[in-house]
Amino acid sequence: MKPEETVDYHVRYVWHAMARMYNQLGAPHDISTAMGFVLLNIRTEGGSQATKIAPLMGLESRSLTRMLKSMEDKGLIYRKRDQVDRRSVIIYLTEEGLKKKRITQEKIRRFNEEIRKEIPLKDLENFFEVMTKMNQFITDNKSLERLAS
Repeated sequence: MKPEETVDYHVRYVWHAMARMYNQLGAPHDISTAMGFVLLNIRTEGGSQATKIAPLMGLESRSLTRMLKSMEDKGLIYRKRDQVDRRSVIIYLTEEGLKKKRITQEKIRRFNEEIRKEIPLKDLENFFEVMTKMNQFITDNKSLERLAS
C-alpha cells in the first residue's frame, strides 16, 4: 500500500499543513499552534486544572509542563494552588493570555469560515461523520484487540 492510499497519510498531511498555517498566522502575535491550543483549553472564568489540559490536547504531562513554563515566562498564564485540593494547580489566563486567546479564536473562526466557502456543507458533514466513526473505531477496545492480533 502506498502512503497516499492510507488514512494516516492524509490525516497527518492535512494536520501538518494546518499547524504550519496556524504557526504563520500566529507568528506576528508570538503565538505558536501548540500555545494557541493550550490557551483555548484554559477556561476564561475560573481557570483550568493543569491535569485536565494535557488529555484534552493529547499531550503527556511533561510536555505540557514545559509549555506552561514557557507561557508563564511570557506572561500569558499564572498558576495558583487549588483552595479545595491543595495538591492541584489551577492555570489562569493573564490579560495578555486572554488577548492571545481571543486572537487564536479569531484565526480559527476565520479559517473555518473560509473552508466553508470552499467545501460544500454536505462534504463537510460527511467528513465530520467519517472522522467521528474513525475515532470511535480507534477508541473501541475491541478494535485494538483486533489490530494487535
